[in-house]
Amino acid sequence: MAKVKRKLRSNDQNSPDHYNPLRDYSRYEIEFPDGSVDEVEANVIAESMVSECDPEGRHYKLFKEISDHRKDGTALNVAQGSFTMSAGNPVSKRTTRGWHILIEWRDGTMDWHRLADVKDSYPVQLAEYAVANGIDHEPAFKWWVKKTLKRKQWIIGKVKSKYWRSTHKFGIEIPKSVNEAYKIFSGSNHWTRAIEKELRNVRVAFEKIDGVTEQQMRTGKVRPGYSYCSTHMIFDIKMDGSFTRKARLVADGHKTKPPTSMTYSSVVSRDSVRIALTIVSLNSLEISACDIGNAYLNASCREKLWTIAGPEFGSEKGAMMIIARALYGLKSTDAACRSTLAQTMEFLGYKPTQANPDVGMTRAIKNDGTPYYKMMLIYVDDVLHLAEDPREDMDKLSKTYRLKDRTGEPDRYLGDNIERVQLMMVQSRGVLAVTTTCLMQFDRSNLSSHRRILN
Repeated sequence: MAKVKRKLRSNDQNSPDHYNPLRDYSRYEIEFPDGSVDEVEANVIAESMVSECDPEGRHYKLFKEISDHRKDGTALNVAQGSFTMSAGNPVSKRTTRGWHILIEWRDGTMDWHRLADVKDSYPVQLAEYAVANGIDHEPAFKWWVKKTLKRKQWIIGKVKSKYWRSTHKFGIEIPKSVNEAYKIFSGSNHWTRAIEKELRNVRVAFEKIDGVTEQQMRTGKVRPGYSYCSTHMIFDIKMDGSFTRKARLVADGHKTKPPTSMTYSSVVSRDSVRIALTIVSLNSLEISACDIGNAYLNASCREKLWTIAGPEFGSEKGAMMIIARALYGLKSTDAACRSTLAQTMEFLGYKPTQANPDVGMTRAIKNDGTPYYKMMLIYVDDVLHLAEDPREDMDKLSKTYRLKDRTGEPDRYLGDNIERVQLMMVQSRGVLAVTTTCLMQFDRSNLSSHRRILN
């Protein structure tokens, strides 16, 4: 959440009767709840607002906790909360009348809501609150609280049993923890090597604190303001010729409080990719794609978090660690990674476009003297570069980041096939001596129609 304070630069090309955010190039100053300010464009503000609302314009808040409760004169008392059946059995009345619940949201705001609405949206949290505050015997709670808490345990039990049944993939046992991975032995130490490879990559994300105990960290005597965040290892098997074992150390960001900094992170749109490929064809440019390895670890962590080193750290097991880099799983990781990549693009001379901040452009000149624009498109850690000779800037990028695999013209991008084809126009009396080269992005869901068009 943020507030627009003032307009810094006005460049609105809209008509007075019709507003289109894509034609508004104005820049505004916005202020976040923690007091920090930033300068963003009108199109980014509009995109952020649309992304947080449903098609009908409703904004959804994130629940934090129930803070208080109250009831008015219309609420039933305990004596009025049940009636007797013909057989003499007492039955609780199904009512929520007269009760209101105070909800605190993640953005820091608080407001009162009817008990019926809170019960429909957050039944488990409300049931636990009623038991903790000793109001579960009230008529508005008595008839549903116990049933809801019993169902909660049933759901958790089913989820756990389903998870632990997934023990093999491609006939190979998949461990659920680091200790279990070390115990698995099938004639090789594949899982051990996968863990060691992951630690070599992510160890830079942790800073060891010497001479500090866990108790001192939890009480805030050392590094005040830091919160605890646990980590765990995820295991998987890659479907390649050798069934490579994969291990990924991630943070349990769902257990931490949301950071005060902005966590929104945009990505390049498919429309921008299609327009870029059209520009490549019209200007006879080349394209090159690359995947940045461990892209998140190049950005600093925006949250103040610490953790305890697990068995995967070897001799450092049990040590107190500060999470210094944007580790996978944290709430602010995406935004931190995107900000770092954007700074790199600006360092290389690429400025974000007004319509799409994930498309960077810079002026260049071809070998024949023709001026044109070089472009870089960013989708999380996938980079698509458009230029007469993409190798120059790709080499500069490889000096800053570790690029996975090789760079070059891709045959797939964002899940779609990319192909360079030759189109030839045919006349009734002969072949027209004009050919056109173009790059086409085939949507997998509409591939048959593209084939009919080409035929």
